[in-house]
Amino acid sequence: MFSWLSGPEASHKDAMVFETVADGLRSLYHKRLQPLEDYYHFHHFHSPALEQADFENKPMVLLIGQYSTGKTTFIRYLLEQDFPGMRIGPEPTTDSFIAVMHGEEEGIIPGNALVVDPKKPFRKLNSFGNAFLNRFMCAQLPNQVLQSITVIDTPGILSGEKQRMSRGYDFSEVLRWFAERVDRIILLFDAHKLDISDEFSEAIKALRGQDDKIRVVLNKADQVDTQQLMRVYGALMWSLGKVIDTPEVVRVYIGSFWSKPLQITENRKLFEMETEDLFKDIKSLPRNAALRKLNDLIKRARLAKVHAYIISYLKKEMPAMFGKDAKKKEMISRLPEIYVSLQQEHNISAGDFPNVQKMQDMLQSYDFSKFHSLRPKLLEAVDEMLANHIAQLMNLIRHEEASKPAQAVMGGAFDGNVNGPFNEGYGEGAEAGVDESEWIVAREKSKYDEIFYMLSPINGKINGNNAKKEMVKSKLPNIVLGKIWKLADNDHDGMLDDEEFALACHLISIKLEGFDLPLELPGHLIPPSQRKN
Repeated sequence: MFSWLSGPEASHKDAMVFETVADGLRSLYHKRLQPLEDYYHFHHFHSPALEQADFENKPMVLLIGQYSTGKTTFIRYLLEQDFPGMRIGPEPTTDSFIAVMHGEEEGIIPGNALVVDPKKPFRKLNSFGNAFLNRFMCAQLPNQVLQSITVIDTPGILSGEKQRMSRGYDFSEVLRWFAERVDRIILLFDAHKLDISDEFSEAIKALRGQDDKIRVVLNKADQVDTQQLMRVYGALMWSLGKVIDTPEVVRVYIGSFWSKPLQITENRKLFEMETEDLFKDIKSLPRNAALRKLNDLIKRARLAKVHAYIISYLKKEMPAMFGKDAKKKEMISRLPEIYVSLQQEHNISAGDFPNVQKMQDMLQSYDFSKFHSLRPKLLEAVDEMLANHIAQLMNLIRHEEASKPAQAVMGGAFDGNVNGPFNEGYGEGAEAGVDESEWIVAREKSKYDEIFYMLSPINGKINGNNAKKEMVKSKLPNIVLGKIWKLADNDHDGMLDDEEFALACHLISIKLEGFDLPLELPGHLIPPSQRKN
């Protein structure tokens, strides 16, 4: 149990005792942040109030993409089994939001029943109405992958004339709601379908503010050759640059995420490395879930403070009696200038302010005279939370990480390359020859011996100076060559015999081929004369 105090002289009322990170986040939100949100109608303008399930739910992965880019197939690829409600085809088949979650028995929970379940983090979706709830469901099934994460499948985004068909609910707002709560957002693109439709562009814009969660997958990349793939990748980055307004380059994973044979195999190695990187990213989500929730709470607190300043400013500027409507129209039109004024007055970054166009539209329906004036105590409580309690909650996160076994997504496709010959790097680089009885260095030893004996060995060994003359010809940095020397000098006598020199040459070759050096010399690389029975 952890007691947090704002200082050694803190009063008893400021003491906070938390047993878990989830308990700490929930308590901070309800005691410090929610009073500010309630007072200034934050939930009407931005995001519904958080509930217990929001602090305790498993990490969630949101998949977004145009129809037939492989979203549903991607989920099946991860789970290695079908899930209830799954439909796959070249036409727009998935017409619903499907939360794929763990359950002891397979089944489907319809949207209207799902949003009244207090144990599920979807209750606030009720505000989007029946048109959405009829297109929302939960697919439950016993699957090891889903014990660690929840996956959200979304309807295929339409293109061309199809996008003019009304869905009956605000698709972008639903995506924004999910984006605020998920741990990872994966945008899927088809190597043959890179156009970003108007609806897809609006969907990506709805993700603004969640840039750290976004990953991009270029799927079906095995259907194009290397030259075409380079062009497709360049075209994708150009298209993304027009709709994702960040200076950083978005991480793009290239591959073919299904279980069928590759059509064009010349980039197989690249696809394997990209898949491994993506899996590592997803597998880390349970370990980083508490930190993500903390980060989202901080972002929410900063937005709530800014919202309070905006609402209180509008209240302060309203006339007491006459001309209210005219003043309201004037301030709405001047909202960009008000933003700048508040930024300067309270030293707030422009990035913390909500979208000005959306704010102007929402303010049209409110009576400014009913807004509340600034209450410093509410803001001070949030400042205290950000300045002290958040930092101490970070310590609790580290303590939980140290006291619990490492969490990672297991099962399904994530177990396919954990052990055995199909593990990443197996039989390559320093791992080459691990299953062979012959010392792999012996294959090239005759060539290395010619060099060795030209270096004038004394008593069958060469000193470091002579070895250096030959090793620097590789043009590798001295730091790398120094590590190779330590690995090759297995008996630690400061000299190299013919086997150790051949080993050093082998390690240089490994590094020149682009592989990493091992931290310690693997058993299969130890020179035969130095092996212990």
